[in-house]
Amino acid sequence: MGIGLSAQGVNMNRLPGWEKNSYGYHGDDGHSFCSSGTGKPYGPTFTTGDVIGCGINLIDNTCFYTKNGVNLGIAFSDLPANLYPTVGLQTPGEVVDANFGQQPFVYDIEEVMKEVHARTRHTIQTFPFTDKESLWQTTLQKIVSTYLVHHGYCATAEAFANSTGQSLTEELASIKNRQRIQKLVLAGRIGEAIETTQTLYPGLLERNPNLLFLLKCRQFVEMVSGCESDVRPAAHSPRPSPNVSPSHLYSAASVGSVASSSSSATNGFVPNGTCIDNGFEADNMQMEVEDFEESSSNGVVNGTEKMDEGEHSPSRAESSGRQNFCQNRNVLEKILAFGRDLQTMSVQLRREHGKNETNKKTLQEAFSLLAYTDPWSSPVGYILDPVQRESICSSLNSAILDSHHLPTKPPLDLILGQAQECLKLMSKIGLGACAFASVEEYM
Repeated sequence: MGIGLSAQGVNMNRLPGWEKNSYGYHGDDGHSFCSSGTGKPYGPTFTTGDVIGCGINLIDNTCFYTKNGVNLGIAFSDLPANLYPTVGLQTPGEVVDANFGQQPFVYDIEEVMKEVHARTRHTIQTFPFTDKESLWQTTLQKIVSTYLVHHGYCATAEAFANSTGQSLTEELASIKNRQRIQKLVLAGRIGEAIETTQTLYPGLLERNPNLLFLLKCRQFVEMVSGCESDVRPAAHSPRPSPNVSPSHLYSAASVGSVASSSSSATNGFVPNGTCIDNGFEADNMQMEVEDFEESSSNGVVNGTEKMDEGEHSPSRAESSGRQNFCQNRNVLEKILAFGRDLQTMSVQLRREHGKNETNKKTLQEAFSLLAYTDPWSSPVGYILDPVQRESICSSLNSAILDSHHLPTKPPLDLILGQAQECLKLMSKIGLGACAFASVEEYM
């Protein structure tokens, strides 16, 4: 019996190791065979009941064997790429069990992998980068400083710059302005964020219509959730999403407290409440965004108009047997009016700039929230999660920086992205060390 490795195309009629580009450890004599019919003494013989392991180290391209959990040492070196596990049987009635990890190995391979991992980490940490330590230190400090400035950590960036003797790449007032806008977006107060942006950076959103549209879509979502100022409740806070991370800076609880403390409206919007005699039927809310060209001249889609037709038919809503998600009719009317304007804006963008799949999907998901009695528990309820605000917040922040001719991404993000891409390329060309290096591990 021979156990080993073979390249593609090797003759399968002979034991592994006898043919070119095949390698094997044979049980009758304990010899190792490397692309030859002549073997070399390697380990003990093996027979019925023995467990033989074959392992490849893709970092140094070596192969080792184990017998009943004992490592027998390196059998082959300088192995080529793309080898396949091979078992050769010669005697009638021979039977083997092959374990590729579906059961624990007899040999403690995990301990070996930990050792390789430790060596790889040590190589990275002790890699000689430069003889000019002061230059390296200054570069690191600039990387940290630009990261703090980019994300608007104003006080920290100022303190770090003072302690390292650097100058900020952006004026302090500008950083504070961006920080203010980011806080509004992350708190779900998108309308205020848009107004503040237009005041502090005139023309910015007009030059970025797709960004403005996505902000408006997010504003619609926040109106449904009750966070937007026009529909913010006085006595109720948004229902927390089950998948909000507790460590997130703007958790559902903190957003709720912001909404309650700064609310000037008394609309009493409750996402999973009931609708007072307005007769809206969720089944009629067929928000069609597939083809805006077929909408009416005022930009209202047929689904919305059909919903309005049922506005004064309480019996239809009662017969549906479903509760609606709004407690206040004025609130729902505001949301619908905003949705019509948003839809008109989408039609205009499509005519002027062509189709945009991101805009289409975002609008579809936002409008779909109206089809459910409890949007938070719906298939699109995830977009109500406060963490979903982060992407649009990042896009707006980058647009502001770009308008000031500053990098839209901090160097630290680019460096991390480059490191991750390098690991992918290493994996693609078969460099085994990349399996034991992780960018996230160093973060």
